[in-house]
Amino acid sequence: MFNAYLFKIYLVGFIPLFLIALVTWLISLWKRDVSIVDSVWAVFFLAAATSFAFKLPFLGPRGIILLTLLGFWAARLSTYITWRNWGHPEDSRYRTIRQNNEPNFAWKSLYLVFVLQALLAWVISAPLLVILASPIPLQWSDFLGIAIMLFGFSFESIADWQLAKFKANPSNNGKVMDTGLWRHTRHPNYFGEFCVWWGFFLLAIASGAWATIISPLIMSFLLLKVSGVPMLEKDIIQRRPAYRDYAARTNAFFPGLPKP
Repeated sequence: MFNAYLFKIYLVGFIPLFLIALVTWLISLWKRDVSIVDSVWAVFFLAAATSFAFKLPFLGPRGIILLTLLGFWAARLSTYITWRNWGHPEDSRYRTIRQNNEPNFAWKSLYLVFVLQALLAWVISAPLLVILASPIPLQWSDFLGIAIMLFGFSFESIADWQLAKFKANPSNNGKVMDTGLWRHTRHPNYFGEFCVWWGFFLLAIASGAWATIISPLIMSFLLLKVSGVPMLEKDIIQRRPAYRDYAARTNAFFPGLPKP
């Protein structure tokens, strides 16, 4: 687990995240759109892991595997979110936050949105440092963690591709996506993200870092109770009445067979 040496590396690892948050905030002032923070959410983790790796004296196979998996995950997610949001106005979730924190939201958004997300990412990144610093040979839990992470990565990637293809068809305008992975869960992209972080945790426990379970627990809580499912579904039935029937027959998060 964390000794004084690793804890110092962990503390310093917040610096690049804060700098990314600061630069992104400055861009948001110019664009008047704080939802661009979503594009750097995955970048925060890659920046933290890279910072940790540079300060460690060596990287074993586990660390190299982690950086590779994390790099593909961050590149895909950041690129997809940037492409999805390009040319669109500020996300409705952030417009609500903006309205609730006027006046001077432009300045408040630095800590309410950007630094807060950087801080969350830094806390959640704790298992990444343990994995990178571990000298222990690969064990069964590593291969299980890699399998779960790759499953989650594939699940959310396919879900995002299916939804993008659905939205690209003009005949689907205003309709609810209920095919493919979306037939089995209303939020397959979030379920995939859930698997990714529990997979990373399994890579960390080979070093006895059970305490880092706080990271996947925080991520799971955010997806299930805060910024994930509840926030997206808060007013979706008002915007899309057909979603009521879809929600009645489809699991919210964990995949399952549709109800009759």
